[in-house]
Amino acid sequence: MQHVIGVLRWDQETCMPPGAVAERAEQLALLEGQVHELLIAPEIGELIAAGEARTDLDHADRAFLRELRRTHDRETRLPVDLVTAIAHQATVNHASWVAAREASDFGLFRDDLQETLRLTREKADHLGFQDTRYDPLLDDFEPWMSTAELAAVLGALRGPLVDLLERITGAAVTIDDEVLRRGYDVSAQRAFSDRLLAALGFSLHTGRLDVSAHPFSATLGAADGRLTTRFQPNLLSASVFGTIHECGHGLHGLGVAPELATSSLGDGASLGICESQSRFWENLIGRRRAFWEHFYPQLQPRFPALAGVDLDRFYRAINAVKPSFIRVEADEVTYNLHILLRFSLERRMVDGDLQAGDLPDAWREESRALLGIVPERDADGVLQDIHWSMFAIGYFPTYSLGNLYSAQFHAAMARDVPDWEERVRGGRFADILDWLRERIHRHGRVYPAAELCRRVTGEALDARFFIDYLNAKFGELYRL
Repeated sequence: MQHVIGVLRWDQETCMPPGAVAERAEQLALLEGQVHELLIAPEIGELIAAGEARTDLDHADRAFLRELRRTHDRETRLPVDLVTAIAHQATVNHASWVAAREASDFGLFRDDLQETLRLTREKADHLGFQDTRYDPLLDDFEPWMSTAELAAVLGALRGPLVDLLERITGAAVTIDDEVLRRGYDVSAQRAFSDRLLAALGFSLHTGRLDVSAHPFSATLGAADGRLTTRFQPNLLSASVFGTIHECGHGLHGLGVAPELATSSLGDGASLGICESQSRFWENLIGRRRAFWEHFYPQLQPRFPALAGVDLDRFYRAINAVKPSFIRVEADEVTYNLHILLRFSLERRMVDGDLQAGDLPDAWREESRALLGIVPERDADGVLQDIHWSMFAIGYFPTYSLGNLYSAQFHAAMARDVPDWEERVRGGRFADILDWLRERIHRHGRVYPAAELCRRVTGEALDARFFIDYLNAKFGELYRL
């Protein structure tokens, strides 16, 4: 039923006519309510307890009970009328967010966001918490991690990132990304995106690529992976790296072992782990010079705007560091500052210290403090992300966790596949994908994120891998 819900949501974001919003809201509210009723049924609780009492279960079965217990206990705390109200409001939100973003007018979304915050606080209160309402919301996306633990991890990033950005800003070397902002035919971009997917191992027999206002990925079954991207005629990097990013998600979702894929163990261990797979391919592989030594000779002839632009200039352009308004188009150095901005704002909103009507001004203040720039248009600031309209409050920090996991996983992969860069240079990605599938993808949710990290890398999550990677890469590019 959850996969059926996923198909309806995918349809809403890709091709549903706008006039169907009201009925789709009722459809989704009905299905979400039915799933909730199934999960909280007394017999489910009895079966979980009976399973927990057994001593003959293997590791995967015990993990299944652990995850089902966690979901059952959370769902039983939520009244069905609240679950259906959230599903209904999320569907309404999508339409008002799209309209507000297109008009760059936050006022068109303000009242729906205020209702979203009210329902979110009610949900957190039902779930219960000790330290902050944010804890049970974070647990939706990053199970077993507290807000205090998360704040410590993100806090360790701020200083090194700000320092690196200041050194880059003050460097004698400047990098211009103007070549990416010329005119690029959308149909040619689409054809190249399809080529990238095939090369990286994403089969259109078990998946597809569509267009949406905000790129996303959804795994709707053991052999059904849906990706979306967006094509901008004056920004080539948006589709190229958006496609690689979502491809990483799709490869992860379709790489779960078949016996787990349609159970509650069929998802990734956490959204931080899921995000690590998209950032791994987008940045640790896709922004490497070796990657473009293979692909640039295929890319350049497709676009007249790249005539006379050599590989070195293109490589430097896709890695230029410059504070910008749009998170999904941010460089690797400033990206996590975008996440810190959102983490700060949504904690204040959840705690009731920040009202929806005051959000645009608060956004501008945080942007000035963290990035040194202030968006003039709501579409470039408070309206750029779809997440709050989806009730994904507590989600944004998982993007930063994904960056940290990706760097640590990459370091482990490099030890096990020492010629990985030569393989990338030759367009041979199968061994890298096999490494990820064997160590991460196939396990689904069998291991919690912290345990999976230790199993794969031999260490707990440590920001030093990511910070060392950034310092090495951008130290060379900017001659720091």
